[in-house]
Amino acid sequence: MYVCGITPYDATHLGHAFTYVTFDLIHRLWLDGGHAVSYVQNVTDIDDPLLERAVATGQDWRELAARETALFRDDMAALRVLPPTTYLGAVESMDLVVDAIRVLQERGATYLVDDDLYFSLGADERFGSVARLGLDAMRELSAQRGGDPDRLGKAHPLDPLLWQAARPDEPAWDTALGHGRPGWHVECTAIALRHLGMIFDVQGGGRDLVYPHHEMCASLAHVVSEEYPFARHFVHAGMVGLDGEKMSKSRGNLVFVSQLRQEVPPAAIRLALLAHHYRDDWEWTPRDLDNARARLSAWTTAVHADTAPPAGPLLAEVRSALADDLDAPSALAAIDRWAEQTRRG
Repeated sequence: MYVCGITPYDATHLGHAFTYVTFDLIHRLWLDGGHAVSYVQNVTDIDDPLLERAVATGQDWRELAARETALFRDDMAALRVLPPTTYLGAVESMDLVVDAIRVLQERGATYLVDDDLYFSLGADERFGSVARLGLDAMRELSAQRGGDPDRLGKAHPLDPLLWQAARPDEPAWDTALGHGRPGWHVECTAIALRHLGMIFDVQGGGRDLVYPHHEMCASLAHVVSEEYPFARHFVHAGMVGLDGEKMSKSRGNLVFVSQLRQEVPPAAIRLALLAHHYRDDWEWTPRDLDNARARLSAWTTAVHADTAPPAGPLLAEVRSALADDLDAPSALAAIDRWAEQTRRG
């Protein structure tokens, strides 16, 4: 399983947590089923948003990335998210990225715009098979999510940036591609290909990554490997809202995990997240936390009771719910019934 990680320029919010708890549940379900799991996650520790935040706050971009990555990992540990098998930053994977881009060059799938290197989507006949969107929708989302569809000189508006030539006052690396830094999508492709290979089981993240990120990652991988598919399944968690809008750093409507876990037990935060089906969009309200704290209290009381119904049938019911499209709310409801039966003696 490959799950796209954070860009570490701000603290972990509940939208992040919902995504990573979702894939932790898949991880745990596989382990419970007796599988050996290879779980890879990246950190996008060099990208425009990180550099912009560093400039705006007068911080060194490396220190900012390191601090926020450490805070993210602390938040995940508090929420009992099992760590990935392999956890890599883009900076430490620079050689992998350069090697992947050089293969694309050998395949004739790249071209220059000024001194920046782009991938030609025409090299992948299966482009569009992940998101299944029309051209207009893709162009609109590309403009919103880090693309540059209106840049003059591109062969196609949707072609993604592979390698950006060095800009003044920005970090850059000396490589066989020249002095610069990588584009966003190729980082995940290179890391996944090295540590999982083609045709792994799950490529995951929030639903806002379906296009362009996961679409582009797959196309790049198809051309580098000359195999298909990149992943057997693309799994996307729903969006968490606040005050009528999706939680996002750009809007500033965030609830941070690090702050929330100082006020309530982290287990209550995890239960509040799992009360929603992973594919659903939903809005965070104080009631979510109130319900989770009440549920946690009822479960804790039941676990410490002198007698309780046997756990075997409950475990079977929980496993059955999770095997049905990861239906965590039904699994929680099964434990609620068990706790209520215990309370009644």
